[in-house]
Amino acid sequence: MKKVIGFILVMVCWLAMAGCNNKSMNYIISNKPSVTGIVEEVRDDYIIMYSDSAEGYPNGSRWSISLDVENKDSYTGLVVGDEVVVYHDGKVMESDPLQVGTVYAITLKTPAERVDKEVQENATEIFGEED
Repeated sequence: MKKVIGFILVMVCWLAMAGCNNKSMNYIISNKPSVTGIVEEVRDDYIIMYSDSAEGYPNGSRWSISLDVENKDSYTGLVVGDEVVVYHDGKVMESDPLQVGTVYAITLKTPAERVDKEVQENATEIFGEED
């Protein structure tokens, strides 16, 4: 009987520990360091963004940000021109471009213009140039 109770206690502790690793988006936004920037390039597994407001980099900086994000509720449908906020572990690798260790979440701050160029060209042909 003691073995069964011990086993159950171990399982409960193990399940409790597994649940602690999943941080909610609100927790990440409130408690993790972040950097805000404009997406310059989008690749399969990372983006390059430019930040002119990153702490410690007053002259602006380029960042390589992994799209392998811990919180799966993150915004990863990025396009060039999106302004995003990247929440990370605070470890910044001094490379060119800068890199962060673990990316916890990415949120969209300001979306880029998402007008299809062909639609825009057709509208210009039909309605003429805008003043």
